[in-house]
Amino acid sequence: MSEGVSRLLPVELTGPAGRIEGLLQEHEGADPALVALVCHPHPLYGGTLHNKVTHRVASTLHARGAAVLRFNFRGVGRSSGSFDQGAGETEDALAAVDWLTAQHPGLPLWLAGFSFGAYVALRAQSQRPVRKLVTVAPAVERFDAAAVVTPSMPWLLVQGDADDVVPPQAVLDWAAALTPPPRLAVLKGAGHFFHGRLNELRDAVVSGLTEG
Repeated sequence: MSEGVSRLLPVELTGPAGRIEGLLQEHEGADPALVALVCHPHPLYGGTLHNKVTHRVASTLHARGAAVLRFNFRGVGRSSGSFDQGAGETEDALAAVDWLTAQHPGLPLWLAGFSFGAYVALRAQSQRPVRKLVTVAPAVERFDAAAVVTPSMPWLLVQGDADDVVPPQAVLDWAAALTPPPRLAVLKGAGHFFHGRLNELRDAVVSGLTEG
């Protein structure tokens, strides 16, 4: 882990639809060991970079030494544009990755996402040199499966088995059919938004990334 005081910096970058609003979390006085991008849940259902699951995943990666960027997809907050069914949001994520890696060239890149953001991360991971991937409760029944290339890097999938938004068995069946399959962390009794279970989510991410 990196040492130093954590700092959270508002940033603005330019994507295909215009302005992208973001928050960059770094360790003041210490160089990061890696960079990580975290994608938020569905924009049409209240998803923003401030979502608590997105925030917890970001803080977990930050604690492992990453400079972490969260950002708002097009049409959310101060980001320009409008919802684009995952295609435009993938372009936003790639623009954010390019900006982040330009800030810290040469560092390993990790990519993460929650729910709809997991779908975007899955679409984006094959288009950049991602070292590790984290998907939390991916909304697989709403995916355009043809837009996703099966990840080849170490990949952790975290799923609650009491998910009230994404059918847990559909996620597990989808993952089991892939070659290679992801490393799975199933939290018993956890719902989609991990209410009261965020510390267990953190621990699952730490354990999965360490083992993967």
